[in-house]
Amino acid sequence: MLAPLFLLWPMSVAITYVVAQSIAVVPYDRGLANSVLVLAQQVKEVNGRARLTLPVPAREMLRADETDTVFYQALGTRGEYLGGDRELPLPPGAERPLPGIVQYRDDTVRGFSVRVAYTWVSLPTLADGQPALVQVAETLEKRSQLANEIIKGVIIPQFVILPLAVLLVWFGLSRGIAPLNKLQARLRARRPDDLSPINEREAPQEIAPLVAAMNDLLQRLSSNVEAQKRFVADAAHQMKTPLAGIRTQAELALRNASPEDMEASLRHLISGAERATRLVNQLLALARAEDPRNPSNLHSDIDLQAIAQEQTQNWVHEAMARDIDLGLEGEDDPVMIRGNALLLAELLNNLIDNALRYTPRGGTVTVRVRVTPAQAILEVEDSGPGIPEAEREMVFDRFYRVLGTATDGSGLGLAIVREIAQQHGATITVTGNSQPGSGAGPGTRIATAFGRSQPIDPAVN
Repeated sequence: MLAPLFLLWPMSVAITYVVAQSIAVVPYDRGLANSVLVLAQQVKEVNGRARLTLPVPAREMLRADETDTVFYQALGTRGEYLGGDRELPLPPGAERPLPGIVQYRDDTVRGFSVRVAYTWVSLPTLADGQPALVQVAETLEKRSQLANEIIKGVIIPQFVILPLAVLLVWFGLSRGIAPLNKLQARLRARRPDDLSPINEREAPQEIAPLVAAMNDLLQRLSSNVEAQKRFVADAAHQMKTPLAGIRTQAELALRNASPEDMEASLRHLISGAERATRLVNQLLALARAEDPRNPSNLHSDIDLQAIAQEQTQNWVHEAMARDIDLGLEGEDDPVMIRGNALLLAELLNNLIDNALRYTPRGGTVTVRVRVTPAQAILEVEDSGPGIPEAEREMVFDRFYRVLGTATDGSGLGLAIVREIAQQHGATITVTGNSQPGSGAGPGTRIATAFGRSQPIDPAVN
């Protein structure tokens, strides 16, 4: 705030000078006008010619000025000299106001800047009928003195007021930001893991909205940190089982001498390593899906039908190994949505993997793409045991698995599906073919509905 004050001060001086000059002009112009009008009254017609009848005392009074030099001039109707100072310049030829109207101009006489007041005097009794010219001029010393006095009267108090204003601003700002400094000190003294809210009563009222917003951010950050801690703890807990199994099978392989027992232990080692690898891959996929800053999460226009066809083909051999009928139902034309092809492929892979794991041998799994006027819907339907209605929302939680299932899994697949769907603004619904009162019937259908990048006419479909 000090810089604008010191910048405005010279601007104030300049403006004061301009205003003082305009103020000083008014009274002295009025005095010049009175002198011109008095002098004009002395121009009269005598014997058919214009004459200046100016007594000596009047001429001396006109010249009587202790500070400025006064000039005057009177010219007749034909421009002949009637009296006064011959060197006084004439007004511009185009300027000829009505008689009796006083005009002003700035000019130079004998090297001095002067202020000139002039008027035209009408002498209707003369034959030519032209007006006579009367001019009175004076130097600018008194005007400058008055302007300087006005400037001093304004500037000198400013020399006193400006330092006081600087001190008051400094004092006011120091007191005003003192609570901010205390708040800054308290924040710097906090431990890195202290995410407790800031006491709003100790903060200045002016920044209460800022403190409230910071508390909201701290609350969300605390929730995020707690979720990450739970995730790490759950992930570590889930990793213990396959790692412990791998270690146990390795110890058994070292103890057993028979080739058959060693081969069985090695097969168990491979199976445990595969489970651990799949768990790590799912954790990495979930971390990538949750990070909005990941460049691979950028969206573009993609064909959902093509993704469904490609990923379904990748699971054909796995379905045949499990004796499961894996099929694809789709549209003839491309189904365009706005999204990320890699993430959507991961979403569909998790849905198909989940369906194959929970579908018994001889069952069916169907991947289906269908469209509505405003949505593209990706469905994966299986003929497995189904999900009880009360648990259909909980299956999307991390590491959650429906009780009573003997299928291997980490409980991360559907959590990844939900995270990817949320990034695409999609909605997920879980339905089944349960009979009334049975609690869980055969089959589960998980449908993910995306907004279409190119809405279509309902009449087409």
